Amino acid sequence: ERTRCKMSDDGRRSPSRPPASCPQLANCPTVIVMVGLPARGKTYMSKKLTRYLNWIGVKCRVFNVGEYRREAVKEYKKYDFFDPENKEAMKIRNQICEEAMEDMIGWLEGDGEVAVFDATNTTRERRQLVMDFCQRDRNYKVFFIESVCDDPEVIAENVKEVKINSPDYRSFNKDEAMRDFLERIRMYQRMYEPLDTEYDKEKSFIQVHNVGQRFLVNQIQDHIQSKICYYLMNIHVLPRSIYLTRHGESELNLKGRIGGDSSLSFRGRQFANALAKFMEEQNVNNLKVWTSQLKRTIETAGGFHAPIEQWKALNEIDAGVCEEMTYEEIQEKFPEEFAMRDQDKYHYRYPRGESYQDLVARLEPVIMELERQTNVLVICHQAVMRCLLAYFLDKNSDDLPYLKVPLHTVMKLTPMAYGCKVESFYLNIEAVNTHRERPKNTDPERKTEDALETVPEHF
Repeated sequence: ERTRCKMSDDGRRSPSRPPASCPQLANCPTVIVMVGLPARGKTYMSKKLTRYLNWIGVKCRVFNVGEYRREAVKEYKKYDFFDPENKEAMKIRNQICEEAMEDMIGWLEGDGEVAVFDATNTTRERRQLVMDFCQRDRNYKVFFIESVCDDPEVIAENVKEVKINSPDYRSFNKDEAMRDFLERIRMYQRMYEPLDTEYDKEKSFIQVHNVGQRFLVNQIQDHIQSKICYYLMNIHVLPRSIYLTRHGESELNLKGRIGGDSSLSFRGRQFANALAKFMEEQNVNNLKVWTSQLKRTIETAGGFHAPIEQWKALNEIDAGVCEEMTYEEIQEKFPEEFAMRDQDKYHYRYPRGESYQDLVARLEPVIMELERQTNVLVICHQAVMRCLLAYFLDKNSDDLPYLKVPLHTVMKLTPMAYGCKVESFYLNIEAVNTHRERPKNTDPERKTEDALETVPEHF
């Protein structure tokens, strides 16, 4: 848990506590400094790592120096802007770097916890400049992530996939863009000084070789840096698809009751058959099927011949004393609890049960294993699927509990360079609506009709 450190008038750090519902860390802010030549996957790692940290409750933001440059220099002309001998351009680049660092520090002095400084940072001089900026009068922790890549195929793919679509090359044809960008890389290579285990032995860093073939870790300082290393060691860039779906309609779904461990309804069994047929038509190589340990997901996977693995971590959110109750019954018996959940659905914990925040923590091993895998179908539950989708689609904790994940619908997620392509397939089998929209009135003294205004219809 974290206590925010701020400077007091006498120069000493004094803690100021955030609201009780906010996750806290026991250390002061961390600056992650990316290192590496262009087209080595730095921005890919930056964005992915930021998405992960935000998902687990650590406030993280990327400060991409390339975006600052494009804002300052409206029209990119050619690679010689990056020539270390180009003194005029170097002056502009240094000013841009300082502006990005100022913004980064300003954000961390607010409510930021981890900042990612996404730039090449290829020289020892530049890295020392960033360290001095972060540690002078502030003592922020600095952690370097260097992406080292000498695999020509990986580099070529990075150049093709990402840089040719860069805003820098809007007015270039593909061949011109490729030539210019390769020259730009050559400019950086002339002055590149990789992190060194002897020269940089006092620094905290991880070197990632060829997008995950090999790792070198040095001087890990704390829990956050440890989590970052563990995450980076699990991600890969191989083409794959992740299919997410809920179980088929259950008997308790029909009655509007939450949780429980009921079997599928007739329409739910129809969906199970349709799902097996749909996945067969998708013709996915080496498909693995994951379910929870609850009957409704296991029954939904009944028609598959692929390897099936049951995860307790994929079980639906535990509603505690409210298990198998309808929303109407919860409002009648526990009106204050019902209102408290509406006020902060992500952090609210059912009595003797779980919150969405608890569920995210429970699902972290699932996300790590999904990152390691190739093609997977996950058959899960409404709250669980919302948490998984929020990770892949970079949704914040306020929106997460209200993501729409209807029954009898399959979502296909295909990781791309800087995001995730989403395709939704409704399998044409009707089901009840279990989605409760965000209520307008969350006052504990509200009328019953206001409390139940957004409850979906059921039998």
